[in-house]
Amino acid sequence: MATLLDQLKEMTVVVADTGDIQAIEKFTPRDATTNPSLITAAAQMPQYQGIVDDTLKAARETLGADAPASEVVSLAFDRLAVSFGLKILDIVPGRVSTEVDARLSFDTEATIAKGRDLIAQYEAAGVSRERILIKIAATWEGVMAAKVLEEEGIHTNLTLVFGLHQAVACGENGIQLISPFVGRILDWYKKDTGRDSYAPAEDPGVISVTEIYNYFKKFGLETEVMGASFRNVGEITELAGVDLLTISPALLDELHSTEGDLPRKLNVDDAKASDVERIDMTEETFKAMHAADRMATEKLQEGIDGFAKALETLEELLANRLAELES
Repeated sequence: MATLLDQLKEMTVVVADTGDIQAIEKFTPRDATTNPSLITAAAQMPQYQGIVDDTLKAARETLGADAPASEVVSLAFDRLAVSFGLKILDIVPGRVSTEVDARLSFDTEATIAKGRDLIAQYEAAGVSRERILIKIAATWEGVMAAKVLEEEGIHTNLTLVFGLHQAVACGENGIQLISPFVGRILDWYKKDTGRDSYAPAEDPGVISVTEIYNYFKKFGLETEVMGASFRNVGEITELAGVDLLTISPALLDELHSTEGDLPRKLNVDDAKASDVERIDMTEETFKAMHAADRMATEKLQEGIDGFAKALETLEELLANRLAELES
């Protein structure tokens, strides 16, 4: 009997959610996603020290021997996610998602500038922009930045999606792909209700992604829906049939080593028959729906803060490593 992973790949595009290049080689996903936490974790693995060192040395070479260490670290920091992305693109046949600095999540113009810069780095390395998704937090300001980038032919992945209002705003503004989170929604509900567990079909994160998928397919929104942030295999199998799923190496391994029948749970025909109603998504509607959704409000801010903290850790790591290299 085929493994769950093999069957899943027949109906959903499987994406590796990691900066660990060796894990990506093992599971042969089509695409890969990274985020500040994953890049920071990978940068601390001994096997990737060379990527970090080469990025720091190249930044020093660009700026010259007299440049302050702080400027070298800042430039290396801007380049490191692309350095990992380039290595990943040597392995995956499809796309890699590279994230804009989370500290810019409420600054439309700065996010646009950073997205253009990341694409310029990839194109300077000979990579087509078609293979890159610029990852941006799904604030209203982030959606507006992504809309401008999409109009320039720079494709985006809007992340930290916890509510239908975020997803609809992306779908109506021509965003290439969204990453609605599953496990982090489950975490919130378990903490809020005191409940220990949910069956996969009752999992609030699964229900959220299903609602988003059905809405997009019913109303013909072309944005790709990629479920993200999983706590267990049940959440993944319950979303079989969604456009894409980005999965951690540990859960990919579990899917790879488990045999059994995997039925399709999501499909376009059922979505079109669903009774979801269309929302006219304006900035006012977005902000009202967001304010009314305590879970989405808390988890979006928590996600942005968590990624910002990971970036600060990475900056510190780079500063310490540069000092070692130049001592």
